[in-house]
Amino acid sequence: MQALERTIIDTNWVTVLLVVLLVCVFLLKGLSFERLKGNALSLINKTFIESEIEENYSFVNLFKIVVFIFSMTVISLLMYKFLLFFDVSKEGGFYIFMKTLGVVFSYFSTKRLVEFLLSHLFKINEQLKFFLGSKSNYLNCVSFYVFIALVIVEYSPLNTLFLVYISVLFFSIRFVLHLISNKKLISSKLFYFILYLCSFEIAPPFILFKLLF
Repeated sequence: MQALERTIIDTNWVTVLLVVLLVCVFLLKGLSFERLKGNALSLINKTFIESEIEENYSFVNLFKIVVFIFSMTVISLLMYKFLLFFDVSKEGGFYIFMKTLGVVFSYFSTKRLVEFLLSHLFKINEQLKFFLGSKSNYLNCVSFYVFIALVIVEYSPLNTLFLVYISVLFFSIRFVLHLISNKKLISSKLFYFILYLCSFEIAPPFILFKLLF
């Protein structure tokens, strides 16, 4: 009988990564339980977002750094799962995940830096403070729920299709709530909002998506 070669993909690193993300949550709880709870409930707590923006925390604040790393890692793992789900011929592994993480981290870091520089360059940072702040908080909130979904999919019979549905649901809710929360600004600057949406929110992710897939 001829022996058949088996290709085994080591997924132990996923478990380690999920544990690291859980440690990040406990670290955030230790830094500020109120801010952690506020970020996790941002979708239903607009008051927290307003108070968070009023406090005007610097981005170099440790809590913001940890929650940013947490969100980027969760989104990267989500993208990695999608990559394997939609392209079954692609071989997964830690290297592919790290490549995805690098792309996601670079995209969001560059986007936030450009948004910060442009808002100060055109002296509209006060006008955009809530717009940018709420967008960031809503993303953090969705990341916590996606993290829970990732854990469920990893250790239950549910497959990646469940992850696709739940992610689309939460990101859609995030988008709608962001529009509602900033409806006055958007309606008064509709042309610039559409321009921003195409330049920062649609075109770059689409290009990155094509590069990854």
